[in-house]
Amino acid sequence: MILTVTLNTAVDLTYRVPALTPHASHRVTQVIERPGGKGLNVARVLAALGHETVATGFAGGATGAVLREQLAATPVRDELVETEGPTRRTVAIVDTATGDTTQLNEPGPTVGAAEWTAFRARFTELLDGAAAVALCGSLPPGIHVGAYAELVRLARTAGVPVLLDTSGEPLRRGIAARPDLVKPNADELAQLTGARDPLRATREARGRGARAVVSSLGPEGLLAATPEGLWRAAPPAPVKGNPTGAGDSAVAGLLSGLVDDAPWPDRLTRAVALSAATVLSPVAGEYDPGAYEELLTRVKVTEETNRP
Repeated sequence: MILTVTLNTAVDLTYRVPALTPHASHRVTQVIERPGGKGLNVARVLAALGHETVATGFAGGATGAVLREQLAATPVRDELVETEGPTRRTVAIVDTATGDTTQLNEPGPTVGAAEWTAFRARFTELLDGAAAVALCGSLPPGIHVGAYAELVRLARTAGVPVLLDTSGEPLRRGIAARPDLVKPNADELAQLTGARDPLRATREARGRGARAVVSSLGPEGLLAATPEGLWRAAPPAPVKGNPTGAGDSAVAGLLSGLVDDAPWPDRLTRAVALSAATVLSPVAGEYDPGAYEELLTRVKVTEETNRP
């Protein structure tokens, strides 16, 4: 099974409005509510691809109860740890006239020392039998900034490949713990390395400890620095739609390829196709299966001449 970790879970609310105007009242035409947080988004896509998937992290309060009720309706197994504080909410307001999305993210509950200890114990237990683990998203208040580095080391000790998808100081410390793969975007890479050129930044990030680095270039696809070489992967053409969850779908594609022991070009093809199919989906954060299957045959992967 594949284990995903979401320390800062959320109930995601999407409001669709005809046009978003500052300082005005709006009539909402559609409301979508679902369990969220990057790791849960990854888990949902992996389950849709047919992988046995387990989700852990934190959930609490009335919002957490709603999240767990919704998660129970999916194939993802719930191994979340209860917190005293309530799970956060995120609100995405979609302007249907332009397609633009405005995102509002609450900070999340404060996690106490006893709750962190309980989570570490659950995480260690779940590593037994895991084919891979993904550590995704922001840290809630109360969790120390080196938490992901600690979890990377636990996974490495257990012999489980680990993917890290976070930003800022948690990424800086986490990458030094030598995860098998990190997946930052261009801005996160620049913050980490100080380099604005994606190729240079990706290679420098790998030099900080990760076995492989796959950086998101937005609509231009992915750039990967791996032990086997340096690769670029891109969709056949830029796609228009809602990019919500596209990065999480890319993580799911990378994990799917990892557990299937697929060659790097195939892993990147899955990741780009899933990401683009998520942008094309009429439901934010979900992927369009038909678009995914069609894109799998059209993603272009090229190997760079300069190897990392």
